[in-house]
Amino acid sequence: MRWAGHVECMEKRRGPYRVLVGRPEGKRPLGRSKRRWEDYNEIDVQDVGWGSIGWTVLAKVRDVWWAVVKAVMNLGVS
Repeated sequence: MRWAGHVECMEKRRGPYRVLVGRPEGKRPLGRSKRRWEDYNEIDVQDVGWGSIGWTVLAKVRDVWWAVVKAVMNLGVS
């Protein structure tokens, strides 16, 4: 999540950004997930209650993004 916030603020033509939001080409190996890293970010943001706003919009506002990241990190701690 933290990495995704940094990458979202990068220029659109940079490599890490293209990897994060890009669509894979070709066939995937049997048993591999069809989801992208971007899809997992959306799921995590929905789990903490910020699903109505896209994660890319949240990543642009640093204070809000850090609150979301901390909330997502606390999901796994029970």
